[in-house]
Amino acid sequence: MHIEYFQLVDRVETIDADREHVTCIATVPESSTIFEGHFPGHPLMPGTLLIEAMAQTSGYMLLSRFDFDRLPFLIQVARARIRTFVEPGTELVVKGALEHDGSGFAVTNGEILRGEERVADAELRFRTMPFPTDDLRDIVREYASRLGVSS
Repeated sequence: MHIEYFQLVDRVETIDADREHVTCIATVPESSTIFEGHFPGHPLMPGTLLIEAMAQTSGYMLLSRFDFDRLPFLIQVARARIRTFVEPGTELVVKGALEHDGSGFAVTNGEILRGEERVADAELRFRTMPFPTDDLRDIVREYASRLGVSS
């Protein structure tokens, strides 16, 4: 996880054959400038970044499902729940499951676990659109490939 670069997933563990479920691993760094203000002397992973980790996880599943033909943009977070605090150094399992795909929109359910404990969950809605440029598609494909996503 490289918080400052908004890269919140370390690797993709699995994407099922139908590309409707994904599991990723994300380890919260021991130190980050984020923790200087959140909170001084008591560092905690911001809840908004936990939600973003779920969105990125679902996004990798959608990229694979669309064979990198469409780019998912997060447009809505519904029923988000942050259930507990997450400290630096924590390894998280981040999951995504497809609920709906059609008419240029996709809906997923995200979940974060620390061991068996549920840390957060949310319903995530995406607008899916063609990549604006081939260069962006190549950059996204190459980065996703490094994380373990194949088309």
